[in-house]
Amino acid sequence: MRAVVLREPGPVENLELTELPLPEVKPGWVRIAVKAFGLNRSELHTRLGLADGVTFPRVPGIEAVGIVDAGGDFTPGQQVATMMGGMGRTFDGGYAEYTLVPENQVIPFRSGLPWEVLGQVPETLQTAYGSLTTGLDLQEGQTLLIRGGTSALGFATATLAKDLGATVFATTRQPGRLETLREHGVDHPLLDDGNVAEQVRKIAPGGVDAALELVGTPTLPDTLNATRVHGTVCFSGMLSNQWTISNFYPIGYLPTGVRLTAYGGEADDLPASVLQRHLDRIADGEATLGPAKVYAMDEIRQAHDDLEHNRTAGKLVVLTGRAEGAAP
Repeated sequence: MRAVVLREPGPVENLELTELPLPEVKPGWVRIAVKAFGLNRSELHTRLGLADGVTFPRVPGIEAVGIVDAGGDFTPGQQVATMMGGMGRTFDGGYAEYTLVPENQVIPFRSGLPWEVLGQVPETLQTAYGSLTTGLDLQEGQTLLIRGGTSALGFATATLAKDLGATVFATTRQPGRLETLREHGVDHPLLDDGNVAEQVRKIAPGGVDAALELVGTPTLPDTLNATRVHGTVCFSGMLSNQWTISNFYPIGYLPTGVRLTAYGGEADDLPASVLQRHLDRIADGEATLGPAKVYAMDEIRQAHDDLEHNRTAGKLVVLTGRAEGAAP
């Protein structure tokens, strides 16, 4: 099978498209014929040597969609998604034509959507759903600020939040993407000038009820200041690649009465029914995913470079097959 191997941390040149033996099925594991996989900041952190617990060489990739090839209590040919649980870190992940994963992190679904669309969904939906429910407990009629709104996770969160009946604020650092946010249903697109709290409070003087921090620790203080007393900020992303706070002094750092939580889930945090409903709504035109860029496997270095330098809005997806229009 073809697979992308990261020999050791470093530049994109350390990602090598090569041939590997088909992984052997073992008890409690499922072999999946991968059709598409999404790219995530987690894999960028792995490539840059910033992720803990990773051994090399390693096939990266914390998610994939495809069909069951063998193993487990699944029917061969059944459509499935998989994510997390050590994928691409402690065992080989989704950057391959086949991946072998524990049975408990395989989520079945049925859909006629193209694989490049299906590849956008699993990890992004899991994080958005978990952040809104477990992380924020967002309720109908509340206001939500998404810091990093033009990321794939930002778009997915906006869709789910609007479904819940929330009023959504979302930020971007690029003026040309404000209209993209508006077209995606965001009520208040905001240009991130470093002082988003002031912009938010001009619209919602008391501050928003909830905020999702996807940029990281550089913007977290401003996001906290945009949130009302007894409101909640959930830290779920690190688009800035900065996730630690130096000399953290809670009383001086946290605004009085504002709650700070975090979310980082696993495959079993995304119920199969939630995934199926979301895919059905996309197919019916009732939900949108935001923009995406699709690559072939032999374009993996370019895809990672685009991810690292934030060249595209939305999700980056790689098709394992020879998709029409893909590089030969």
